[in-house]
Amino acid sequence: MPLTELSSKIKRPAKKRVGRGNGSGMGTYAGRGQKGQTSRSGGKRRPGFEGGQTPFAQKMPKLRGFKNPNHLDYLAINVGDLEEKFKGQKEITLSNKRKPFKLLGNGEITTAFKITVDKASASAIEKVTKAGGSVEVVNKKVEKTSKKDKKEVKSKAEESKEESPKE
Repeated sequence: MPLTELSSKIKRPAKKRVGRGNGSGMGTYAGRGQKGQTSRSGGKRRPGFEGGQTPFAQKMPKLRGFKNPNHLDYLAINVGDLEEKFKGQKEITLSNKRKPFKLLGNGEITTAFKITVDKASASAIEKVTKAGGSVEVVNKKVEKTSKKDKKEVKSKAEESKEESPKE
């Protein structure tokens, strides 16, 4: 069957032929009205045109990049601060309604604590377990670390390389 013989069973009204005389009901101005830009051929306005006033897109500030909607801002607490802030306690639960806590490995710890926290760095967990304590991470979601955290980890790694004796 040739493609020219294909037809749909759905009936659609025929396209209105304009500018074919006044008897057709669409003569003279052919539905375009009288003078002006839109009555001329090719007289369309570009998308976003607002009649000459400054377009909305142009009024908006030019921002670079974007704000990640999934970004989590952590409240940082270092292992070295735990002993002075939580004297006499054995179990510590770090939680906040608005921002999650992250335990970082800066400083030294001698007391054995059982710590419950939203997130913890590997060095912090290592230091707490070495002191005889334990760290329970409540929120096990994997989020990207911020540049500041990466710099801290990198600087700590470099420090540990310098401290380790070379053979």
